[in-house]
Amino acid sequence: MISPMTCPVCSKPIHDSEEQAAAPFCSERCKKVDFFRWWDGQYAIVENIPADLTDQLQAELGEPDQSVSEDPHDFPPQ
Repeated sequence: MISPMTCPVCSKPIHDSEEQAAAPFCSERCKKVDFFRWWDGQYAIVENIPADLTDQLQAELGEPDQSVSEDPHDFPPQ
């Protein structure tokens, strides 16, 4: 059985009769909450960069060599 679609913000079940302009959210409010989370940096798309590509980019940009952390939340010191 296919489970009903739920709002990614509040997890409320979404029915076909609900406001389609806010899809995939249950309401305009949840749509705005999600947008604010992106705007505020609470969401991030993290991609691991291969070490050889990192070395190439650093050489092209003339940046000093820094160790690359596998942890996407580990930011280099400022």
